Amino acid sequence: MKHFCCFIIGILWLFRLSSASFAAVPAEFIYETAPFKSCHASTIAETKSGLVAAWFGGTSEGNKDVGIWLSRKVDGKWTAPAEVANGVQSEKQRHPCWNPVLFQMPTGPLLLFFKVGPSPSKWWGEWMNSNDAGKTWSKPERLPDGGIGPVKNKPVLLADGTLLCGSSSEHSGWRVHFESSKDGGKSWAVSDAINDGKAIGAIQPSILVHGEKRLQALGRSRQGKIWESWSENNGRTWGPMKLIELPNSSTGTDAVTLKDGRHVLIYNHTPTGRSPLNVGVTTDGKIWKQVAVLEDKPGEYSYPAVIQSADGLIHVTYTWKRERIKHVTLDPAKF
Repeated sequence: MKHFCCFIIGILWLFRLSSASFAAVPAEFIYETAPFKSCHASTIAETKSGLVAAWFGGTSEGNKDVGIWLSRKVDGKWTAPAEVANGVQSEKQRHPCWNPVLFQMPTGPLLLFFKVGPSPSKWWGEWMNSNDAGKTWSKPERLPDGGIGPVKNKPVLLADGTLLCGSSSEHSGWRVHFESSKDGGKSWAVSDAINDGKAIGAIQPSILVHGEKRLQALGRSRQGKIWESWSENNGRTWGPMKLIELPNSSTGTDAVTLKDGRHVLIYNHTPTGRSPLNVGVTTDGKIWKQVAVLEDKPGEYSYPAVIQSADGLIHVTYTWKRERIKHVTLDPAKF
């Protein structure tokens, strides 16, 4: 009966989506061939020299040969994937890498955060920076003060200069916390978890900005729906975590606040599986309107990353069947 109900809900939502006003979706693969078999967990940022994307790649997620790979868009074309970090600890020990996150500081370097370790319950955070839009990188450093960094989705830079990162842990249930730096990453503050991991198992926050000091975090849960929490003081404290109406099949989401004040969410609108991949828009963080379907065929289309570039366009990258990373461009004026 439960599966039948989920099927009916899915059909109703597909009908609702079919009547939505879809935006045009120019799409491309960042690469056609690569020296790795499998890829996942992409991230994207805009620099003064153009777009930069990264992801983890290797034989399979969690294998020791998985490293962080990167490509830059130069003269309208993506450069060949290049490995910029790996989990080599010594001649005899290597760990997989996980979940890279790019972030361009407005008046500083391009930052790249990623995780290293045998599993999500045992990993740690590392980071590196680039002063030439991703061409060359500093040596990776372990984040201080026990930080993981932004666990999947990009941080936000608050008006007071604080870099606020949505993070989470999986060693004692799925729990969300936040990490922040007021000095460009030299030191970090790590908050307590905002949930106990029992009533709601939640990870991988995105952060939306709803005016002065009001923030909304939302992301992936184990309870079949997207979770949310609100802060009224720039993330120093957070209200109760709750589930919203949008489904979540325990897979990653991402969201961004647009320059016009609207908010865009990229997620799989399904109670099971990782297709379709959808675009939702809200003005208040409460009522979401479906505006586009990026993928709807069988397969895995997952772990999106989303930004708005200086020209106002929206850029989304995501995993395409674990084989390639896809990049799509959306015009929010057409929503």
